Amino acid sequence: MKKAIIIGATSGIGRALAIELSQRGYALGLAGRREELLQALQGELERESVCKMLDIAQPEDAVLRLHTLIAELGGMDLLVIAAGIGDGLGEELKWEKEAAVLQTNVIGFARLAVEGYNLFARQQGGQLVGISSIAGIRGSRSSPGYSASKAFMTNYLEALRWRAVHDGNHIVVTDIRPGFIATPMTEGQSGMFWVAPVDKAAHQIADAIQRRLPVAYITHRWALIASLLRHIPDWVGRRF
Repeated sequence: MKKAIIIGATSGIGRALAIELSQRGYALGLAGRREELLQALQGELERESVCKMLDIAQPEDAVLRLHTLIAELGGMDLLVIAAGIGDGLGEELKWEKEAAVLQTNVIGFARLAVEGYNLFARQQGGQLVGISSIAGIRGSRSSPGYSASKAFMTNYLEALRWRAVHDGNHIVVTDIRPGFIATPMTEGQSGMFWVAPVDKAAHQIADAIQRRLPVAYITHRWALIASLLRHIPDWVGRRF
């Protein structure tokens, strides 16, 4: 039985992906900030699972808790880093909000990604998955830190993928780039389109994982938007 750990399994994409992977036969290690939600999720899963409270905004403590979770699960074949935060800034650019986003989505993400990569390197195989975003393609005036952090994730995952090829250690690195998904993070936001149900997104993410894809847009139609975003001129981007 394959063993997967999902960091950020308390809600949204991480939670839905846990249910999907359990249905596909994975034993799961569930990690997130709210232990009561992890325990509630365990009751919905079809396969073996263990859980551990973990906050990637506290990266060194998160690494220790990750190791404990791996030991309790009895190994790890797949690590999914789905934890992340985003906060629209409103009219005022506040460093406190930006700093929280960067601490979680950049420092926390990178620390866990490095730990996962090194663990897989020592066992000569595994799959590292990061949930980035379509937002990482271009900067966003309404949420500079969030869009920049997702661009960081995409580039970091690409660098680890190239490193794995160079090192020949059989690590698969997958970058999942969602568009708008119906999760608590997107609830109540205006201007969204093509909003996908979270269970549909989780199904497509699980397919991408099992196909060992380097990059996947979720849902698939967002690949078209990604192509357009890369080529829009600056004067158009400044309007959004």
